Amino acid sequence: MDKLQAIVAFSSVVEAGSFARAAQRLDVSVSAVSRHVSELEAHLDARLLNRTTRRLSLTETGRAFYERSVQLLSDLAEAEEAAHAGTASPRGTLRITCAITFGTRHFAPVIASFAARYPDVRLDIDLSDRAVDLVDEGYDAALRIGLIGSQQLVGRKVAETRMICCAAPAYVARHGAPKKPEELARHRCLTYEYLGARNTWRFRAADGEEHAIRVSGPLHSNSGRFLEAMAVEGLGIAYEPDFIVGPDLHAGHLVRLLERWELPSSPIYVVYPSRRHLSAKVRAFAEHVAEAFRTPAWTIEPKRPGSRHR
Repeated sequence: MDKLQAIVAFSSVVEAGSFARAAQRLDVSVSAVSRHVSELEAHLDARLLNRTTRRLSLTETGRAFYERSVQLLSDLAEAEEAAHAGTASPRGTLRITCAITFGTRHFAPVIASFAARYPDVRLDIDLSDRAVDLVDEGYDAALRIGLIGSQQLVGRKVAETRMICCAAPAYVARHGAPKKPEELARHRCLTYEYLGARNTWRFRAADGEEHAIRVSGPLHSNSGRFLEAMAVEGLGIAYEPDFIVGPDLHAGHLVRLLERWELPSSPIYVVYPSRRHLSAKVRAFAEHVAEAFRTPAWTIEPKRPGSRHR
């Protein structure tokens, strides 16, 4: 038995979720992948995978062995990269996850330029709004907004996003613009399912006083992009991150409201597992993202809080 081939086959099955997809990824037959995994289980005298006709799942032993396997393969790849240091560019497969709206709007151009810059890196991108476990699911890195997540992860801040209160010019023409946050209570507000405190919008005055405003309106959704589209249609006032509403603000489809008040902001990180060594491909990726987001296209310059709202 070739132990390395068996470990690669096993790890690929876990990450791909099936023997067939693992075989495609490794460019070998399904039977070859199945044989490698069976030989590995026989060698270890332990079952690593629970197999049913519908799905695969890791046994407790299999999960522990997979975590060690990921580290082993990562260390091996880093050793190869170190041997090639100075003579070869980053290479291999880079698995990355990112939120859907941010990914399609702002991350896609960064990935395209990274691919052009590093042609020896194969990119495997997962756009998902769920909380992906990088270590358990075998991802190399993620782009995350706000909290980094597990203590097993390291984050490098590459940008920042800020909440924006805005509406369509047509809405303002019909209903007027609120002069202070408390006036939002009588406006039609578009509310978002996953905002920290449900239906509560936060503002900070020039003197540092926090204002938490309960809002309501004709539409509630779990999609920030959908709420933005409804705001553009004039349905109500949106409270959204600048990376979502920035393009429509720049185009004049939306206008800022209460702009002399400070709204919450969140850091954007490149996140990766906290291993002893950082692979060349992940290091290059983090550097590239930081460079690309040095001047984010979505940024809306905040006005200095004034005293007129006191």
